[in-house]
Amino acid sequence: MTQSPTPSIAPAGPARTLHAPGRARHALRWAAGIACVPYLTLKIAWILGSRVGIPEGSSLLDHRALMIVANGVTVLMDATVVVLALLLTRPWGLRTPARLLAAPMWIATGLLTPIMAGYPLQLLLAAFGVGGEGPSADGASEPFLADWVFAVVYTGFIVQGIALGSLFALYARDRWGHLWRGRIRDVPRPGGRWPRILASAAALLALLPVTLHLLWAAGSTAGLDAARAKDRTADFHVLEALDALYLVAAVAGALVLVFRRLPGLPVKVPLALAWAGSGAVGCWGGWLLLASLLRPADDLAARPTAPTLLAYSVQMIIGLCVAAAGLGFLRERAGSTT
Repeated sequence: MTQSPTPSIAPAGPARTLHAPGRARHALRWAAGIACVPYLTLKIAWILGSRVGIPEGSSLLDHRALMIVANGVTVLMDATVVVLALLLTRPWGLRTPARLLAAPMWIATGLLTPIMAGYPLQLLLAAFGVGGEGPSADGASEPFLADWVFAVVYTGFIVQGIALGSLFALYARDRWGHLWRGRIRDVPRPGGRWPRILASAAALLALLPVTLHLLWAAGSTAGLDAARAKDRTADFHVLEALDALYLVAAVAGALVLVFRRLPGLPVKVPLALAWAGSGAVGCWGGWLLLASLLRPADDLAARPTAPTLLAYSVQMIIGLCVAAAGLGFLRERAGSTT
């Protein structure tokens, strides 16, 4: 995925001192590392040829080479969580250039946020007997993975998200907290036009995927492939509504920041919306687009349609635009506080 250039933001004043890691940070670091173990163990086992958790008839068994490559990539991605947890709690972490930390944290936030929001809702629907077959209900006619795999892996992802997110919030407060102190009214009027152009472009582009996700959440099958249209469940509708919500959060956060709307709002609120929303939209859009393009073409009914691929592509662009607009805001704020 192409990353926008990340401006170097110089910390100012007392924000340069990292608080000594206390019991809470140590506990969060261990929680993040331990939560990676089930996922990494399963992935490595599958790479080595084990079929644990993979039922007969699963599409994972059809393309061995592709599965090895995909699992290898995701092993590296999840191992990055351990590296980030160390970086966020060790003194040398403060010397890490902002661009080297911001990019992986943005990706981690983007990939974990929809799981942290969606999986508990799926469990809630299942508890009331109105859900589908959990995260494995992806339009495949055969079971994809055993249910217990999703329970173990997604629970681990949620713990990773809570632990890593908490560590990053503490780290960012120590290093860059001065950049989001106060309310929107306290922020000087914008000097550059590019953040406003990027936020406006993201808002316009978001009309397409938001409309599609809301239509799919409401029950429309327009633009869906035959397999997904046939196998929709309550889970599907809830997740589509959440996808629309991430887009709205990303765009709303960016617009408030760059146009200085809602003057009484704390700066950290729209900044958090832009950060998490752009990550969820951009990273999942890029991930799903890549997965769709690499999907074997032996099942025509399960191939994503042109509207679906367009939605993924536009979401990736929106995420990058909002992230770049947010970085532009932070650069302006850094210049006004140094």
